[in-house]
Amino acid sequence: EPSLQAAFVEIGTDRNGFLPFDEIHPEYYREDVDERCRQLIADHQWRKLKIEQVMKKGQEVLVQVVKEATGNKGANMTTYLSIPGRYLVLMPGSDSAGISKKIAGEEKRFELRELMNSFAIPEGIGYIIRTASVEITKTALQKDLRYLLKLWEEIKKKGQELEAPALVYEDQDIVVRFLRDHFVPEIEEILVDTEESYEQVMQFVELLPSRQHEIKVKLHKGPRPIFNLHNVEEQIESIYKPQVQLPSGGSIVISPTEALVAIDVNSGRTSKDSNFEESIFLANMEAAAELARQLRLRDLGGLIVVDFIDMRSQKHIREVEKQVKQSLKRDKAKTDTSTISRFGLLQISRQKMGAPIEKGSYRMCE
Repeated sequence: EPSLQAAFVEIGTDRNGFLPFDEIHPEYYREDVDERCRQLIADHQWRKLKIEQVMKKGQEVLVQVVKEATGNKGANMTTYLSIPGRYLVLMPGSDSAGISKKIAGEEKRFELRELMNSFAIPEGIGYIIRTASVEITKTALQKDLRYLLKLWEEIKKKGQELEAPALVYEDQDIVVRFLRDHFVPEIEEILVDTEESYEQVMQFVELLPSRQHEIKVKLHKGPRPIFNLHNVEEQIESIYKPQVQLPSGGSIVISPTEALVAIDVNSGRTSKDSNFEESIFLANMEAAAELARQLRLRDLGGLIVVDFIDMRSQKHIREVEKQVKQSLKRDKAKTDTSTISRFGLLQISRQKMGAPIEKGSYRMCE
């Protein structure tokens, strides 16, 4: 579609995937391009090219879903593949080598770089070292690399053999995926309620560096369901309600609209205390911590506008802004925050990771 400078990719579902021109790897450009385009490609000046000059209808491409289909938008695609492992993300077709920003200290970063340089990585394959690699041993890193390279070989083979459109590779099931992306050394115990998940968790623990092997894995066998016992169901239920209670009696109300997500902070009974200014500050601080958690749980993205209760003290305003930033640090999605404006509003921009939680669970009654 020249007017959008993007391609629609038939992926075998009822809605086509959307592939922007920037996300098309030059290896997919067709051979019979004119002299000017060939020169631009040789000079790596992709930006001066147009999609209709280098791609044609009916071409086969190997694409990866970056963002699932939501509402009436198809899934977003890229041909720059990335295959996540526990300690590394492998990037076939790229020549970049990076280290997670969360790994601090030049010495540590240098050590990890040296480790990676000592492995035989095929040409044209890039990588990113994930945060989980902080205390990694050479053997564990090598194991992860071998596994990912083998996986890439299988994906490539399937991609060449299968009749398009076809599903070439699907991410692992939820237990493995969750552990891979969210496990941190501070976790002391993991509870599971099926034999199958117990096996998967045990296999995962065996792959961890030996000093993390003390972690307890328990199989839950009581009469009450595991979620019910640990009040997880109540928490799941709460993410479908617009209102979330705060510890000291206040609440926040979350209203997603077409353009943005509006979050209102209410002081509730906190304002009846003798020290009015202090209790408002407390409600705002609690709201700042809770709203960051709710954004993660509900996976709300795009523009988020928070209406805090008006505060007079500049010191309090700065503290609340600091609390919002601090609470958003745990988020895997990229976030950006503004300061509190003179109308008491704070803006947050958050990357959308997938479809919002409601989409998969219910339809709104008109």
